[in-house]
Parts: sequence; C-alpha cells; structure tokens
Amino acid sequence: MDMTPIIELKQACKSYGEGKDRAEILKDVDLQVAEGEFVAIVGFSGSGKTTLISLLAGLIAPDAGEVLMKGKPVTGPGPERGVVFQSYSLMPWLSVRGNVALAVDQVFAKASKAERNARIDKYIAMVGLSDAESRKPAELSGGMRQRVSVARALAMSPEILLLDEPLSALDALTRGKLQDEFAAISRIEKKTIVLITNDVDEAILLADRIIPLDPGPRASLGPSFAVDLPHPRERGSMNGNGTFKRLRREITGYLVEKGRHASAEAGDAVALPNVTPITLGAKKRTPSPDLPKAYLDAARSPIERGFAEFFAVRKVYPTPKGPLTVVDGFDLKMRQGEFVTLIGHSGCGKSTVLSMAAGLTDISSGGIILDGREVSGAGPDRAVVFQAPSLMPWLTARENVALGVDRVYPNAAPAERRDVVEHYLHRVGLADAMHRRAADLSNGMKQRVGIARAFALSPKLLLLDEPFGMLDSLTRWELQDVLMDVWKRTQVTAICVTHDVDEAILLADRVVMMTNGPKAKIGKIMSVDLPRPRSRKALLEHPDYWRTRQELLDFLEEYEGGARPNEKAALEGAAATGGAKSETAAAQPSASAKSQEAA
Repeated sequence: MDMTPIIELKQACKSYGEGKDRAEILKDVDLQVAEGEFVAIVGFSGSGKTTLISLLAGLIAPDAGEVLMKGKPVTGPGPERGVVFQSYSLMPWLSVRGNVALAVDQVFAKASKAERNARIDKYIAMVGLSDAESRKPAELSGGMRQRVSVARALAMSPEILLLDEPLSALDALTRGKLQDEFAAISRIEKKTIVLITNDVDEAILLADRIIPLDPGPRASLGPSFAVDLPHPRERGSMNGNGTFKRLRREITGYLVEKGRHASAEAGDAVALPNVTPITLGAKKRTPSPDLPKAYLDAARSPIERGFAEFFAVRKVYPTPKGPLTVVDGFDLKMRQGEFVTLIGHSGCGKSTVLSMAAGLTDISSGGIILDGREVSGAGPDRAVVFQAPSLMPWLTARENVALGVDRVYPNAAPAERRDVVEHYLHRVGLADAMHRRAADLSNGMKQRVGIARAFALSPKLLLLDEPFGMLDSLTRWELQDVLMDVWKRTQVTAICVTHDVDEAILLADRVVMMTNGPKAKIGKIMSVDLPRPRSRKALLEHPDYWRTRQELLDFLEEYEGGARPNEKAALEGAAATGGAKSETAAAQPSASAKSQEAA
C-alpha cells in the first residue's frame, strides 16, 4: 500500500461559539490516511468525531491548521469525497432509485442516460435494494435507509468514503449485517475509507488501523493501533483469535483510562452514606443505622430463595389470523439480590417477559410471584428503566426523581425524601445537573435520571429493558459502570433485557438465553462465575470471560436469522461449548432443575 497520504489534517483546530461561550472542540489534530487504507476513529460521545469528519468532507473549515487532499487545500465539499452520516438525509418524496439518481445525475451530468442508469442499477444492487428501488424512505426500515445512503455515496465514485457513525442508530442484528456488507464493499471497491464509530468491535472487524479520539474539550487523536488480521474477518471466529483479544483489550483499556481521566477532571460526586433497598433481606446483612428512617422501617423481607418466581408464563396475542403465542412457558426462579440478564434475537419475547413482570402486560397463563405475592398490575415495588427514559420534559432532573419518591415514602419527613433523591442523583453523576430541566439534558444524562429514579424507589425488583440501547457504546460503558456501582450498594434483585453479549456477561449472575419467537422459551441458562466487582478492563484479561462469551455467541449463532434448531442439536451445541455451568431447556421440565437449585 502506498503510504503517501491521500487526505490529511495538519494541526487542525476547531471551536464553536464566541466569548465566554466559546467551546474548543478539536486541538492540533494530525491525521494522515494513505490511498486504499481503511481507518477507523473511535471516541466518546461529544468528543468531536463529527466535527473531524466534517473537516475532512470540507463542510466546515478549521480555525487553524490545514485540511489537504492530495497535497492541495480542501476548500469545500466535492464529489471525490462521499459522505454517509448517521442520519440518512434522504429526500422523502423520492424513491430509492430517485435518491441515488439525484447524486449520479449531478456528478455524471455529461454521461449518457444509459450509462447513468447502469451506474444507478449497479450500486442499488450492491446494497441489496433492487427489489425495493421504487419504494420511498417512509416505507423502508432504518437499515434499508442507510443502505440507500451508502449506495448514493458509492454511485458518485468518490476517491474517499467518509462514514460518520453510519450504523449507530440501528439494532444489533441489522448493524451486524451492514458491517459485513461494508467489509465486502470495501474489498470490491478498494476505496480509501475513514469510519467514525463508537464500537471497538466494529472498528476491529473492518479497519486496517484504529485511532482513538481522546475526550474533549480540545480533543486530539491518540496512538494508532494496526489491525493485523487477514480479510475476510469472521465475527464469530474472531472471539478465539489472540490478535483480536489483544487489540480489544488494548484499545478498550486506552479508552477506559482516558474516560476515567476526563471524569476525574470534571470532579467527583459528593460521597453520601450507603443506602440499602427497603426490601433488603434481614438474614443477609443488617441495614446501616445512619440510613433514613423510611428505609429502616421497611428494610425487611423474610424470603431470600425463590424471591422472584416465573411459573409456566405464557403470552398470547389475538390476531386476525388467530392467536399468536409470543412466549410459551417461561420458567425461572431468582434468589433475592440476584442479577439476571435476558438475551436473544429480536422478537424472542424478552421485552414481553419484562413487561409482564412489571405488570404492564397481562399474563395469558401461568404466574409470577414476587416476595410471596402474585404480580397483578403495575406497582412501585417494581421499578422499570426503559430504552427511552420517559421523563417529564418540563420538570428538572431532581423533580422527576422526587415524583416517585414522594409516592413511595408518604410517611417520611421531607428532609428524608430529599436525602433519598439527591443521594441517587449524586450516585449517577448528576450532582451538578439535578436542577436542569429534562428537556435540556443529553440522552445519556436522561438515562442517568431514569436509573436514579428507579433505584430511589428501592424496588423489590428492578426491571431494565435495554436501558443503554439508544446510547453510543462508550457512553454505554460509562452507564454500565454507574449501574453496577449503585447495584453493588443496594443488591436489589434485577432483570436486564439486552442484545449485547458483553453487557449480558458484565452485569449478570446468570444469563438467560431465549429461543426465537413465536413460542419463545428459555433455551439455556448460564451461570457467570466471574469475580465481582467487575470492570470491563478486568473481564478482558480474565480467561473465563472469553469462554463465557463464546458460549453466548454460539447460542445466538444457532438461532441466527430466525432459525429454530431442534432440541437434540441445541443439546449437542451446548455440550460442544464445554462452557461454564449452563442449563439447557431440555434439562428443565417446568423450570431448569439447576436453576431451581441455584435459586
């Protein structure tokens, strides 16, 4: 590969605003990308990644320094640099073909109509949208819309393709498919590509070189990491590859350290006394005497084993074509203080199970028992954190948390309730933002309020429905740490629905794997025997982590694309993994025998 840079940044700086409101985003950024090279830049949300790609695209000019293309200054956008943004930027009144043609007709105005049509056909076919070329954006899924954006950019035959987090708004399955398509396209087209991403695994899967963007303000690029892995790279097999493990460990470790340093500079939250959930089992430990009286009065539950029990839980929805069984016999026992994660492909009923446990969805048959009482309807003994935090936008962060606390502790003194609210807002890192309106908070900050509100209710059961699914992966890491820190102090019984293998392992005592829907049920339960407290960095260095991860990946691969492996195949697959203590559905007549034992 010719290492002469085709595009480069030299000491590039960029700020926004004026006077005291001036914010320095990028400071002295140097970047050289060789022709034919695939470079991935990873960084935290708000670190200046989009500003960097906009400089390369010529959409904005640097305040100082230079942007050069083949040694000449970039003075504006040009067809030699194709850009795909996170938002699809499609013309809603045009079809798939019309959106691609718009770019082709402008860039290749001198070509014949037949040549232009052939070019449009080629790139629509390359992204797999030939059968949908007459449909308008409103009729397309998010993944299909992003394919149109990619086809439009490629059809312009740019020398460089600039990708600004093109997959971050998509679900995990669609994201994985498009990653594979990007990998194939980059091999076929042999383009120079700069990818902005927040996903370390995505960067390793696709790139020749990975460069972290250090947290802002005044963000700059960190050291380069060469990805010495042959193409094509298989997502499943990489988990056992030593180079992949090393790269993942080194890049993640670098980002975690940089993030920790940035947080330390911002100042730590005020330390407050430990707070214990009101349902803390008396046998497990004695509540601290300095807790609010509201806690001490209610901090008793005689049940520890079988604290939460799901018995043959089914959910059937009526449809015009007849009843549709979404969940068909979900059996699980949980001990008090246990953290369980539910994982499986889209449509496997994970969120339906959670919604039934919350009392938000009726149970068709079977039952759920919590602390000796059957669940019937919603109640404050079960707190739910959704993917979108559902805050009152006109209230402050503090007022949003106080809404629930005032209801759950009606007999507590106002000062006690205030202590509870402010303790949890401190714990999730919002001490300085608790008086800001929810409408003025970032998505990550809103989700922190949602987590604080859930814990402040001191629920018997905490239910988390993909709580970090809408956040970039680096913000997700940070909030996972927040969640684990607060959970460690409270030991509340918790169930978390996730599609993220690493999140499932990081959080859980046990991972419950769901088979595909309809008629989904538990396919396997795996104990996660990794030491607590856990950190992402420590897990990446633990040999059992990779074996546990492989077992989860193997299970999900068996059920890829809606597959329904038979019971014998599932058992053979489980045996082949030789993995951690796991239980298959076949081993549990009504519930897993081992699960009951563990509970």
